[in-house]
Amino acid sequence: MNKLDIKFYNLLRGFKILNSEVIFDNIKSTYSNVSETNKKAIEKFLATFNYWGKLDYEANIFEELENRCKVLKEHADDFLLLYKSLGDYRSKQVLYGILNYWYNSDFQELGLAREENYNQYFDLDLVKPKQSAVYVDIGAYTGDTIINYINTYLNYKRIYAYEITDESIKAMQNNLKEYPNIIFKKKAAMDVNSEFFINNNIESASANTITDEGNQKVIGVTLDNDIKEKIDLIKMDIEGCEERALKGAIRHIKNDTPILLISVYHNHNDLWKLPKLIYSVNDNYQFFLRYFGNRYYPTEIVLIAIPK
Repeated sequence: MNKLDIKFYNLLRGFKILNSEVIFDNIKSTYSNVSETNKKAIEKFLATFNYWGKLDYEANIFEELENRCKVLKEHADDFLLLYKSLGDYRSKQVLYGILNYWYNSDFQELGLAREENYNQYFDLDLVKPKQSAVYVDIGAYTGDTIINYINTYLNYKRIYAYEITDESIKAMQNNLKEYPNIIFKKKAAMDVNSEFFINNNIESASANTITDEGNQKVIGVTLDNDIKEKIDLIKMDIEGCEERALKGAIRHIKNDTPILLISVYHNHNDLWKLPKLIYSVNDNYQFFLRYFGNRYYPTEIVLIAIPK
C-alpha cells in the first residue's frame, strides 16, 4: 500500500458509500469551479465530438456529468478490479487521474498521468512485437500510426490497414507508397459480416462513426473472417466501435494472443468494460493503461494488453 493506492481506494469508497444524487451534486459543484475559459473549451469539444453526452453549464444541460456519475456509482467494483489487474503504477496513475477528473474536474492529476516519452500506442517499455510481426491497424486514418510503427520497430512481415472511406484509403496509399507489404482494407471491422453506414463527422474524417442506417454504405467484416493468418499485434481506434470489433476478433485473441492496443475513451464504459471482455476470452494477458491526451479532458486513453 502506498499513497496512490490510498487515494484510489478512498475515491472508490466514496462512490460506494454515497448515493447517486450526492455524487452528481459533487461532480456538478467541482465543475462549477472550473474557469469560464476552460468550461467553454470543454463544452465546445464535447459538442464537436458527441461521444460522452451534452454539457452546457449556462443552459443547465448536464448529460455528460450525469454519465460520469452513473459509471462511477454503478461500476466502482469494476474499476477496483481493473486497478488491481494493472501491471505498473504508471497505469494506476492513469486510472486514478481519469476517475478523479470525472469526479473532481481535477486537471492537475490528469496532467500527471499524461505520457510524454513515447509516440501514442508504442510504449517501448511494454510493446515489443517480434521482428516479423503481422500488424493490424483498425482505424488507420491516413497511415500516421503505421508510419510511427515502422519508424519505431523498423521491421514487419505484413500490415493490414482498415479504413471506411475512399478519402482515407487514398491518403494512406499515397502516404505509405514507399513501404512494402501493406494491405489496404476499405471495410469496417465489426462483430458481424454485414452492411453498415457511415456517419460523417464534419470536423474530421478521423471521427467518422458506423451506424445501422444511413446513405453512405460500408462493408462490415469480422477480423476472424477477414484475416486467416496469425496476427501478432492489433491496434484499434474506431470511435466507439472497439467493443464490436473485439467481438469479431475473438478467435484471433483466443488462439494468437496478439498484443492489443485499444482506445478506451469514446464513452464512459469502455475503460472498465473492454479489459473485462478481453480477459473473458483469453486470461493470458497483463493490462496497462497509457494516456496521450490533453490536460483538460481525458481522451486518447490506450489499453495495452500484453501476453504474459
